[in-house]
Amino acid sequence: MIRKSPVSSSFICDICADRKPSKKSFAIKGCNHSYCSDCIRQYVKSKIEDGVIRISCPVSGCYRSLKPEHCRSILPSKVYNKWQDKLREAAIPVRDRFYCPYKFCSALMAKGPDFKDILDMECHSCHKLICAKCNVPWHYGLDCQEFQNLHQDERENEAVMLMQLAKQKGWTRCPQCKFYVEKIEGCFHIRCRCNNHFCYSCGGQLGADHRHICPKARQ
Repeated sequence: MIRKSPVSSSFICDICADRKPSKKSFAIKGCNHSYCSDCIRQYVKSKIEDGVIRISCPVSGCYRSLKPEHCRSILPSKVYNKWQDKLREAAIPVRDRFYCPYKFCSALMAKGPDFKDILDMECHSCHKLICAKCNVPWHYGLDCQEFQNLHQDERENEAVMLMQLAKQKGWTRCPQCKFYVEKIEGCFHIRCRCNNHFCYSCGGQLGADHRHICPKARQ
């Protein structure tokens, strides 16, 4: 029985120049180049961090590609998953990419041929409802035009919920300070806490003499 000597059961990695045990050898699939698994792991990780997802053999002039599934056994799950995600993203044309608008998710989705006709859709990852037209979390109680008319700082969930409640209760918003006002009794002439005068019925600004012809009253 021939026993392998300590030397024959090891090799010198051409990247780190260290002698490593044979079990640490990682062969590039499709070519005859091999290195230690530690170096290949670091090589792939650095490429992914640099935004390179089509990763070729480290040997100059060798164009054999490394594949995620072939490297899976030596890669941390975080690096492997990121590589897979980037490859899936690259396979979708930029114009067809759509990301879940929920900050805790941001899953990548592809726009289908009928995407422009879709109003609401469910994220395949977090299963939350999305307004595909506005590219935001679903704005319950508001149509797309009402949502688009909101200022940027009013589009968070809490602000949208307040807008929904105001719509349900029939509250009117001061055109100057944007504070919601609820009329309990009296006429439609409202003096807001900011000292602005407006019509509760239509939200229109009152003139200097506080005279106003409400368009709703003429309907």
